[in-house]
Amino acid sequence: MLLLPLLFAVGIAGGILMGRYFFTTRLDPREQKLHTMLEMIEEQYVDEVDMDSLLEQLYPKLLSLLDPHSAYIPESELQAVTEDLEGSFSGVGVSFQILNDTVNIIEVVAGGPAEKVGLLPGDKILKADSVDLTGKGASNEMVFKNLRGQKGTSVSLLIDRSTSKKPLTYDVVRGDVPVNSVDADYLLNDTIGYVKVSKFARTTYNEFHQALAGLRLDGARNFVIDLRGNSGGYMDQAILMAQEFLPKGCMIVYTKGKMPEFQSIAITEESGQFLNFPVVVLMDEYSASASEIFAGAIQDNDRGLVVGRRSFGKGLVQNQTILPDSSGVRLTIARYYTPSGRSIQKDYKAGGIDGYDLDISNRFAHGEFYSRDSIRLDESRIFYTGTGRKVYGGGGIMPDLFVPEDTTGLTSYYLQVVNAGLIQKYAYKVAQSYREVLQNARNLTQFNKVLPRDNTLLEGFVEYAAANGVPARWYYIRKSRQLILSQLKAIIARDTLGYSAFVEMLNQSDPTVAEALRALKAGESPVLIHPTEEEFVEAAKKMKQKN
Repeated sequence: MLLLPLLFAVGIAGGILMGRYFFTTRLDPREQKLHTMLEMIEEQYVDEVDMDSLLEQLYPKLLSLLDPHSAYIPESELQAVTEDLEGSFSGVGVSFQILNDTVNIIEVVAGGPAEKVGLLPGDKILKADSVDLTGKGASNEMVFKNLRGQKGTSVSLLIDRSTSKKPLTYDVVRGDVPVNSVDADYLLNDTIGYVKVSKFARTTYNEFHQALAGLRLDGARNFVIDLRGNSGGYMDQAILMAQEFLPKGCMIVYTKGKMPEFQSIAITEESGQFLNFPVVVLMDEYSASASEIFAGAIQDNDRGLVVGRRSFGKGLVQNQTILPDSSGVRLTIARYYTPSGRSIQKDYKAGGIDGYDLDISNRFAHGEFYSRDSIRLDESRIFYTGTGRKVYGGGGIMPDLFVPEDTTGLTSYYLQVVNAGLIQKYAYKVAQSYREVLQNARNLTQFNKVLPRDNTLLEGFVEYAAANGVPARWYYIRKSRQLILSQLKAIIARDTLGYSAFVEMLNQSDPTVAEALRALKAGESPVLIHPTEEEFVEAAKKMKQKN
């Protein structure tokens, strides 16, 4: 009777061994090597090993050896990484900042779940359900974790409001919250429209076109497109944006990859609606990827001017794939080239990208932020635009008009108060005091009339800083006067009127914006046809009918 079970057990063991043998012999030598090593670790290593954890640490390292932009995204991070580019996420719909270990609401998204239940800018979030969000709990990660969630789920928020002696409770049902990529659009003067694009998300082109159309109806005949700090996103959105300024048959970008499906060319199928309007593109060292595609198309087609500093230099195209366990791989599958044929990808060594990561700080160290002459151009990578202008590959988009980083007002006192977070904290305090009257301001002119006078605002800040550990040093304060006031007013405007007002306030003293204005007024930005007054009015009427 014992023989049958014994034979059965031997049969099972033999089957397992034969399965392993036939499985491993079907693998190629590289796969066999990896399989064998992992098996040895699991079976023979002296300590217990969590193989899943070990492999999770291996995947990022493996992809980092390819190039600087291929990446592994764990399941726990994939949603957060993706949702900012998808155009919306589910949450309560507030923007916040953490001051003094407290979560302060600085903006309530119009039409979002929080607005519907009555949350207000200036409210402080003490708890989300039973989770304390003050003190050590007041971290960005904890706030996101507890405010975002599945659409239709509810979260109970305990709120501290200045007009209430007792904390208030609001039950908010999470819903879709739009993620805007056009941060600001307004008229710089009577005829020059400004649009700030912070990312290239799924909804960027629609937002962008709507902003241009609105400015055009308001009288804009020139445009400043601000892509500073825009690290990129979806390539197709940059292509659609560039198409608005180019004639039919113009190349925007093309890609080359190993597989045929990753090789493409984007050519305008019809002339853009803003073809005959002068345009300037603002760039800096953090403008990358899709930002560089847009700027490269404008520059190489001699359609407009690029103003600012040399861009980041990312000419690699990634494709994101979701793996069976819901993690993701963002793999470089092609290089992209601007219409002149240049790749703007800066140099890197596969598997040795430390120097690549230090590129921006190296630019700063050898003076590139302050002098155009310090920029190192690769004379072996010269290309030409349609009119024969020289452009360079291998290191980002070189601006047509260089603007150095503004260091006016930078003093040790200013750096002290910034590093201590005192400008933000004092601005929030002022915003709380003036919130009721400031919210009635329709523009920055009205806003400035309500605020304390500059001397009063500055003196109040200096007293506040002194009370919080930074003594007054008036020699340096006078040098930093305009910078401190500009920062204070911009943050107060953001906390009371929204982020667009923040951008507009800072732009009033921005040298790069000033250079764009000068170039447009001087007629330096090329256009194909200058519309007459009658043509402009007629075009605006057609645009109004379409929208």
